[in-house]
Amino acid sequence: MRTVHKILFFSGLILLSSCVSMKQFNAVQDKVETLTAENDQLKQAKISLEARNAELKSRNEQLSDKNNDLESRLEEALYNLNVQKQRVESLQKEQASLSRQLDALKSGSSEEIEMLLEELQATRQNLNEREDRLREAERELEERNEALIELQEILAQQQEAVKKLKDKVTNALLGFASDELTVHEKNGKVYVSLEEKLLFETGQWNVDPRGQQAIRDLSSVLADNPDINIMVEGHTDDVPMRGSGAVKDNWDLSVMRATAVTKILTQNENIDPSRIIAAGRSKYVPLASNETAEGRQMNRRTEIILTPDIDELLEIIEMN
Repeated sequence: MRTVHKILFFSGLILLSSCVSMKQFNAVQDKVETLTAENDQLKQAKISLEARNAELKSRNEQLSDKNNDLESRLEEALYNLNVQKQRVESLQKEQASLSRQLDALKSGSSEEIEMLLEELQATRQNLNEREDRLREAERELEERNEALIELQEILAQQQEAVKKLKDKVTNALLGFASDELTVHEKNGKVYVSLEEKLLFETGQWNVDPRGQQAIRDLSSVLADNPDINIMVEGHTDDVPMRGSGAVKDNWDLSVMRATAVTKILTQNENIDPSRIIAAGRSKYVPLASNETAEGRQMNRRTEIILTPDIDELLEIIEMN
């Protein structure tokens, strides 16, 4: 009888252990499915942001080309204007000469006078036509000059806005050391580069508390500047990451880190999420050589790139 009791006791233990293991297995399986779905969404977002990034680069190149073309056309108009002025002056001298000849020949034959009158009339007509073209050229030159001045003024305003934004961001992040983050300006944009040690543990994408504070401090500045577009880029070194879950390589890790930073930024209710693009760049945009530990450390970073809205500038260029 005691033997039977022991058998029943151990059988109950085995059954209870099996139930607990199945619950854990189902929970892990649900988490894997969730991470896989998020990973698919992030990959689609990466494709979209790469297309947006290419579009912005194309628009910046068009802006530069248009500006150069406008300056070239202005120089050409100035040259043509000077040529027209010289021709007008020449015709005016010719007209004065013919007038003098006419005065001198008033006592001559009517045929000679008629010929001179016809020549003088043709010269005057030619002069009037050239003066009309000259006025048109001057009007076009003035319009182009006004457009160029307006373009230069807006460019100056954009540059001043970028400088002020950089100063505001720098002041907001004064509590962090230079080996944790840097703020610099390049190509009309403000770059906030956050070191890995400030944000993440090695191979992880959960943001550390101190890194969260830096991102929140930055979000306060961005909330006060609604015309600034935001791109969050995750970067890694070239050391391969071989994961077995949803994050399998450096591409996945860079995307997850960029998304983690973006989610903290959007916790600020005054930041419109449509202003932000989260991008994973993996190992392909290094700052330094991956041959040294120092270089790899520099490359493991998250960059927040702030770009002023250039729609007004592009509208002026398209009009001209």
